[in-house]
Amino acid sequence: MTLDALKSASRVMGIKQVSKAVKRGDATCVFLADDADARVIEPLAVLCQGQGVPVEHAATMADLGNACGIEVGAAAAAILRQPIC
Repeated sequence: MTLDALKSASRVMGIKQVSKAVKRGDATCVFLADDADARVIEPLAVLCQGQGVPVEHAATMADLGNACGIEVGAAAAAILRQPIC
């Protein structure tokens, strides 16, 4: 999956919100910024591995923030499952 997928998808951003989405089973894919502090993103990467959620990488926090449509950087973002009606 590419960063472009974040532009139109239902998503959450930030370590805490992404972690919650992964724990709830709502995340289909998680993006982590390679330049984010390893102490911050490593526990989320381990959580994703344990939950079977694929992890993609963005080169920078700025790139990830831009893909999410925000003007600040983001260490993590997740694409959420679409609700079934």
